[in-house]
Amino acid sequence: MLWRVYVTCLILVACAMGFACLVGVQEVHATTLTLNWVQTSITIAIMMGVVALVITYRIARQFIQPSEQLAEGVRCLMQGDFGHTIPVAGGREFSTLTESFNTMSERLAATFGQLDRDREHLRTILLGMIEGVIAVDNEQRVLFANERAAEFLEFVPEQAVGRKLWEVTRQRAVQRLVEKTLSHSGPYREELDWKGPTVKSLDVYVARLPGPHSPGAVLVLHDITDLRRLERLRQDFVANVSHELKTPLANIKSSVEVLLDGAVEDPALRGGFLHEISDQANRLDDLIQDLLVLARIESGESGLELETVEVEEAVHECLDRHRTRAEAKRLNLSGVALAACPSDLAIIAHDEAIARILDNLVDNSIKYTPPGGRITVRWDSGSDSVCIEVADTGIGIPERDQPRVFERFYRVDKARSREMGGTGLGLSIVKHLVQAMKGTIQVSSVLGCGTTFRVCFPRAVSSTLP
Repeated sequence: MLWRVYVTCLILVACAMGFACLVGVQEVHATTLTLNWVQTSITIAIMMGVVALVITYRIARQFIQPSEQLAEGVRCLMQGDFGHTIPVAGGREFSTLTESFNTMSERLAATFGQLDRDREHLRTILLGMIEGVIAVDNEQRVLFANERAAEFLEFVPEQAVGRKLWEVTRQRAVQRLVEKTLSHSGPYREELDWKGPTVKSLDVYVARLPGPHSPGAVLVLHDITDLRRLERLRQDFVANVSHELKTPLANIKSSVEVLLDGAVEDPALRGGFLHEISDQANRLDDLIQDLLVLARIESGESGLELETVEVEEAVHECLDRHRTRAEAKRLNLSGVALAACPSDLAIIAHDEAIARILDNLVDNSIKYTPPGGRITVRWDSGSDSVCIEVADTGIGIPERDQPRVFERFYRVDKARSREMGGTGLGLSIVKHLVQAMKGTIQVSSVLGCGTTFRVCFPRAVSSTLP
């Protein structure tokens, strides 16, 4: 543009010089002036033309330069260089236009900067959500997926963006729900269960993205696997409690009916039925007491005040309480310290809770160890913990049942356990008591060879280090 203006001015100057020369030649013919005067006139005209050209160039440059700067600024904005400014130059019209451009550029920079910050904040929020979030366009190409969604549907989030949803996950139920949402207006929610290496239950909510022509949809996935598991546990618990209460009540009711039918008049029959009623009533009482204890522990209202408990004293007191029963079954019941443990070895626990834990474990060992077997309670210590093991040579626990032995009312052999008077809550109470005292419990068993329960508690500082 500069050169076009400059050439135009140059043509105008050339025309003016040609006109001046033509007039001078006519005047020479008219006045018959000398040749020197003509040469002088031509020289002066040329000099004036050069000066005019320089002035014309400067004027054209001052006029064109602001326009070029403005055009360059627009190109920078088109390339995303928001905030680019140009120097104020030129006349009043150009300076006003330049100031308006700079103001617009600064506002664009601030607006897009805020948009970038909001987008990063939103991305951070979505990435930190416990729910899985996936955004797809109207052709089901993945626009965004957070880590939680990738964990639920088992894919790599960085590799999912730009690919079709059916390429990312093979869960047909999810694809069908997205297709249904994109083809209709309303959002849809569905609970999906599928099998695999990990059984999952997901609550999937799909809604269309706002905008004309259905720009896409967003999926929100919530893992309800634990919720469904807890619901099943609650249902099982209610069913088990009902069954456990029903059995002794039925026995009591049948015994009372027999007595009312005339057995009460027969001393030989009456005693047996009365003993049955007493046994079943005691079983009901044990069951209710265990349920109350378990409820208090789980609610945190057990009132366990931790103190220093000497391990050797607690173990031998437990063995003394069960020695008569063990000898009646011809069982070898003993306690031994390992790794040269000091006699004053102590743990941070509650004395009555420790007694109940040991009583329960030793009682189970006596019940499920055949006559002539061996039950050993041993303990050892580390730098910050003390572990107590109750090992027997009993019938053992199948491997598939070992993870569930601490569940309420779970019995490996239901008939045998009820026959021996168990409520099915003993090991569950043991587990909750151990956890309430910041301890751990483990079980290991070989079917037909025996079982070992290992409980560990924090070591008391006052006990002598080995």
